Amino acid sequence: MTDSLWSILITAPWALRPDTLLGASLLMVAAALLGELAWRRLRWPRLTGYAAVGAVLAVAGLGVTGDEGALRLAVDVALALLLFEAGARLNLRWLGRNPWLLATSLLEAGLAGVAVLIAARALGVPPTVAGPLAIISMCVSPAVVQRVVGECHAAGQVTERLMTLSALNTLYAVLALKLLSAGLLLSDPGTWFNALPTVTFSFFGSFLLGAALGSLLSLIARRLDLRNENSVVLLLGCVLVALVLAKTLQLSTLLVPLLAGMWLRNRTDRPWVWPRHFGTVGGVLVLVLFVAVGSAWSPEVLVTAGAVAAALVVVRWVAKAAAVFALARPSGLAWKQAGALGASLLPLSATAWVLALEFAHAHPAVGPALLPVVLAMLAFIELPSPLVVMFSLRAVGEIDKREKA
Repeated sequence: MTDSLWSILITAPWALRPDTLLGASLLMVAAALLGELAWRRLRWPRLTGYAAVGAVLAVAGLGVTGDEGALRLAVDVALALLLFEAGARLNLRWLGRNPWLLATSLLEAGLAGVAVLIAARALGVPPTVAGPLAIISMCVSPAVVQRVVGECHAAGQVTERLMTLSALNTLYAVLALKLLSAGLLLSDPGTWFNALPTVTFSFFGSFLLGAALGSLLSLIARRLDLRNENSVVLLLGCVLVALVLAKTLQLSTLLVPLLAGMWLRNRTDRPWVWPRHFGTVGGVLVLVLFVAVGSAWSPEVLVTAGAVAAALVVVRWVAKAAAVFALARPSGLAWKQAGALGASLLPLSATAWVLALEFAHAHPAVGPALLPVVLAMLAFIELPSPLVVMFSLRAVGEIDKREKA
């Protein structure tokens, strides 16, 4: 009788574990309080508080794996909203007027990928792992960039370029990894025939669904006042329906919202005004997202892959900064601005985690070697990257130190 009662207590929703209702609720409260403390006392982005809670969970061995159903759904929804926002802020006409900015994007993403590939091979990483690792390292987290810029009310040339580069890098990484995955499946005589329809449908279906979602949201934005909270709920509902369709049809849950935002932003000459209620509605999901990513690694991962990951973090950061400096003058940046932009390209967060999880799921033979390196890189980058972005933008005068919450 006593054993049965104890079993009920430790598995009940109020048991003190991260995967129970009480445990998850207390974690959310702790993350929210720590994030608010960081913002009000230190003027640091709230993300640092969220990531710190995640890091404590990771050190305690209570981190997430990414296979938890409910948590993965929350992560996908939060990331979809943030990627949609990143796409909706990407002005392709600006790239047409300043082709050197596009050249900077291509150079820094490509140079980072090549540098990580060479460094990984030199450190003994197998080519089957070094390839996807290099592609994942190309991207810069739009989630971190958008939240820091939004919270700190940053504005200016470096800020706009940073948001543009992070959105473009994510697009490059998602497309390149999808192509690599498709190439591996189609190159195997045992899988290519069955994989061909799936690969083709997934690739083109993601573009079509993204364009359809962008068109629908454009229609809603023209007909309804987005300052109205109910209209924003409608927009959110459309994004969620598209995410469900993407998961059901096995399309890219990263590519669809990003393309939808780009489609919406660039179909009209009018600037897209981001609805203020989006941040309110998605705030809880964003908190869950960054706590989850901050807890995804483990001490064992640092032991097995920490040295390789630390080297790759440095190589990636230096390569991106070098590319920005190389094209600073032609693209219209002063050296100090180039330094701030190069430093701000450090973040590698939820997008990289989800990319690694999806690639590991599609290629189980690669996953056990790929995931530890990616998770160790996140362990080194996740906590300091919001601070690096904030201090870099502040150094060039694009964040007012006196900005209030």
